Amino acid sequence: MGFLRLGMISFGGALPLSRRMLVEREGWLNGEEFAELLGLCQFLPGGNIINMSVAVGLRFRGPKGGLAALLGLITVPGIVVILLGVIYDRFRDDVYVQHLFAGLAAAASGLMIAMGVKVAKPLFRDKPAMAMACLSFVVIALARFPLLYGMVGLTLASASLVVWRRRK
Repeated sequence: MGFLRLGMISFGGALPLSRRMLVEREGWLNGEEFAELLGLCQFLPGGNIINMSVAVGLRFRGPKGGLAALLGLITVPGIVVILLGVIYDRFRDDVYVQHLFAGLAAAASGLMIAMGVKVAKPLFRDKPAMAMACLSFVVIALARFPLLYGMVGLTLASASLVVWRRRK
C-alpha cells in the first residue's frame, strides 16, 4: 500500500518521495540503509525506484511483496502516462500544454536535488564513503569515463576500501 500511495502522488519524482516514505514516515529503513540500497539499485539495470520497490517488498514480504510493491508503484503512473500521451498527442502545439510540461520538468528537477542532499547527509560522517562519492563524481561527471569502465573501476575501488577498513 505504501508503494501504491507513492506511485499515486509522485509522478515524475518518486525517488525523493520514496526516501520520505521509507525512512521518515514509515521507518522501514534508516538513512544509511536507504543510501546503501539506493546505491545497489543504481548499479542494477532498470529504474532506481523500481529496483528499490522490489528490494523493499522482497525484504519484508518475499516474492509476493516484491511483486505487490512493483505493481503498486507502476500501475497508477502507467495509466497517467498513457492518458498524458493521448492528451499531448492531441494538443502538443498548444503553448499552454508546452508550459505545463516545462513546469513538470522543473518540479521533478527540484525534487531530485532535495533528495540528493538528504541522501548525501549520512556520507558526511563517513569520510571513506564521502571520498568514494567524490571519486564517483570525478570519474563519471568530470572525467567522462565510459559508464561501464567507470562502474567496474569504482566497484573495485569501493570493495577494496571495505576490505581495507575491515582489516584495520
